[in-house]
Amino acid sequence: MKQKRVIPVFKSEGEEAEWWYKNRSRLDKDFLEAAKKGELPRLDQETLKARLATTKARVVSIRLPESDIELARQQASQKGLPYQTYIKSLLHQALRHAK
Repeated sequence: MKQKRVIPVFKSEGEEAEWWYKNRSRLDKDFLEAAKKGELPRLDQETLKARLATTKARVVSIRLPESDIELARQQASQKGLPYQTYIKSLLHQALRHAK
């Protein structure tokens, strides 16, 4: 069984951004592998809508590569979700499962 990836504690946002950027290929590969194996939890529309309705939200701005945004749009479209909601859901799942 594959071990969970350990995400380090960062001293700054810049340090964290650099780590994610440097490790993006390996993390993408791990994510896709987990998806192919069915190891990623599924989030249906009802659960997502309920979660969003009960969660206080704060507006933030984040820079993402155009290719990531386009991929998110395509995947969100296949799931019948707005792409920003889809990205928010992916981020939420990743944060919940990162230890």
